Amino acid sequence: MNILTDTQFEALKAIDTPTICNAIERFNVRNAVSGFPGMDIRCIYPQLGVTLGYALTVTVDSTTPDAPRDNQVWSEWVRAMAAAPKPIFLVFKDVGLPEKSAHMGEVMASLAKRLGAVALLTDGGVRDILEVERLGFQYFAAGVVASHGNPRLLQINQPVSIDGLQIEPGDLLHGDLNGVVKIPMKIAGQLAGMAATIRQEEGALLEYINGPDFSVDGFLQRKFGH
Repeated sequence: MNILTDTQFEALKAIDTPTICNAIERFNVRNAVSGFPGMDIRCIYPQLGVTLGYALTVTVDSTTPDAPRDNQVWSEWVRAMAAAPKPIFLVFKDVGLPEKSAHMGEVMASLAKRLGAVALLTDGGVRDILEVERLGFQYFAAGVVASHGNPRLLQINQPVSIDGLQIEPGDLLHGDLNGVVKIPMKIAGQLAGMAATIRQEEGALLEYINGPDFSVDGFLQRKFGH
């Protein structure tokens, strides 16, 4: 598994997620509508800023009433977190009824944070919103529910899909109040430099748009070269 250097990691964490998306596009490593989930996933704590980490995936279900829980899988999850590269970006794929699910609250988030996790991405629900906010642990989820139902962990570290985003264990995930994007590791070390270039280009364009010499023709010339 590829891991960023501390310098590379901190450089990416200092950049907002939309700019990361724009920078990835410049490398033509995937099509422009891949690499991020849709609008069914939202950031629960926008004030926490940028979250960056390596995916640890789990398939989960909390809406099958009489299904037995497997403590062995729970133990595997805890041990997987302890052994995983840090920081961990947990990914919980709901295979039950996501609209009535809840997969993490104060106790699980506290344990996850203790073992090096910084966030959860799930197409299901979460709860204990005030308590988890105090932990500084980020949620990217489909929504919030009150009860945990019958929570079960099913499989650890398998490929999953979250609202259209394909995620493999170990993938590098970047998120903020705008959402989440998967960063291709083969260009991860180059993204900060490209992001700086994009910011410079956009800054010059915005300065022109808001300046006294703005005109439609001038804007089109700067934007499209005609």
